[in-house]
Amino acid sequence: MAEELVLDTAIRDWVLIPLSVVMVLIGVLRYFVSKLMRSPPSASPSPDPKTVKEGQVVIRARNLRNGAQFIPAKAFKARKLYYTNGEAGLLHVPKEDAQKAQAAMFSDPNMAMDMMKKNLSMIVPQTLTFAWVNFFFSGFVAAKIPFPLTQRFRGMLQNGIDLSTVDVSYVSSRSWYFLNLFGLRGLFSLILGEENATDDAQKMMAMGGGMGFNPAMSLSAEKDSLDIIQHDWALPKMERHAEEVLRKLLKN
Repeated sequence: MAEELVLDTAIRDWVLIPLSVVMVLIGVLRYFVSKLMRSPPSASPSPDPKTVKEGQVVIRARNLRNGAQFIPAKAFKARKLYYTNGEAGLLHVPKEDAQKAQAAMFSDPNMAMDMMKKNLSMIVPQTLTFAWVNFFFSGFVAAKIPFPLTQRFRGMLQNGIDLSTVDVSYVSSRSWYFLNLFGLRGLFSLILGEENATDDAQKMMAMGGGMGFNPAMSLSAEKDSLDIIQHDWALPKMERHAEEVLRKLLKN
């Protein structure tokens, strides 16, 4: 039987509210610091014609894959062969071009410096804030969610509390920190604007990939996707589908 707890109002005044306010202020401060650390915009160079051509080939191959069911099997096989026919296919990437593309991704020092600044502006405040929360607020039951939850949420909502008898709806101070860390995007959108919202979840996902368009990787991935697709022409099924729709309309 889960125990019901009576939360002291002092926990609300000295743990819950200060922690929430500090997380909002740190998010706003981190945005302005990252804005100051951002490199000044330079004149954008003209796009490489080869890169533009490869990007258009990827878009055309993706359109073929998405609309494969609307063309006959013979036409689909001919177009698929046009894109994936070994070294003659448009999606073929020579090994030397793939190695050059990977080397070019890391040849721009400004891009690497910008990525390092963005990662530092995210990692350093999070590390310091977590250490502060773990030192001063560890072990507190900070809040209670006003609806019942299953046992699967215990590890997420009661991080730092080793009591299996406490109801799952109670939230520890450490879990409240993580909830604020990943759930304040809406508030930051109101304060800083939609385009300037600091979303830590999106930043974490983009830490390894923010290097721009990689033609060799995109061509290879689209070639693999086009190779495994199974053609299923939708036209022979259209009469049966139309008949089913008409029967449903007549019944109603």
